[in-house]
Amino acid sequence: MGEIVLVRHGQANSAATNEEDYDRLSDLGHRQARWLGDWMRKSEPSFDLVLCGTLRRHRETAEGIGVVATPDARLNEMDYFNLGQALQDVHGIPMPEADGFDTHVHLVMQAWHAAEIKGNESFESFDTRITSVLNEASEIGKRVLCITSGGVIGMAMRHVLGLGTEALADAMLPILNTSVHRFRVRPRGMLLTQFNAVPHLMGDERAEALTHY
Repeated sequence: MGEIVLVRHGQANSAATNEEDYDRLSDLGHRQARWLGDWMRKSEPSFDLVLCGTLRRHRETAEGIGVVATPDARLNEMDYFNLGQALQDVHGIPMPEADGFDTHVHLVMQAWHAAEIKGNESFESFDTRITSVLNEASEIGKRVLCITSGGVIGMAMRHVLGLGTEALADAMLPILNTSVHRFRVRPRGMLLTQFNAVPHLMGDERAEALTHY
C-alpha cells in the first residue's frame, strides 16, 4: 500500500480582501505549522516525497513543519477572491462577512461548476490539475506529503469519493488550518482513511488554534 497525506496551510491573513494580501501566514499560522512539525517528527513515518504549492502560505507552512518540499503549482488554491467578485458581477451576490461563508461557498461552487462564473481558471481546469497531481503521487509502496489548501483537499475528496458540487462545498467548509487528510493508495484506486485530523492542536491550551480561516 502507498499513502498520500494532504496538509492544509496554517492560518493566513484572514482580514485580507484580496489574494495577494491573504497569502501569508499569521503569527498563529506559523505556530500551527511548527506544532504540526513537532508532532510529525514524533509520530509520522518518513515520506518518500514532499510536495507543496507555490503560494507563500504553502512555503511558510512547509518551513514551519521543517520539511524540504518540491514546489508544484498544481497544488495551489482556487482564486476564491476573483470567483467571489465574479459571483457579484454576474448574480449581484457580494462577498460575505466571516460568518456568511457557509452559504457563499455553495453559491460559488454551483456557479463555477455551471460555468456561469470564472476566475483565473475554469472549474474543469481546477479539477483536472488536482486529479493529475494525485494520480502522479499515487504509487504503491510510497508515502507522499502534499502541503496545499482547503479547496484542493476538497477536490481531492471529490475525486476519490465521487462528490457532487453540494457535497464538495460541504467537505471544504470544515477543513481546519494545518489539518491532516490521508488517502491510501491501492491497485484499484485511492481510499480516504482520515479527514481533518489535528492531533497537534488537541488540548484546552490550544483550543483557540482550531481555525478555519
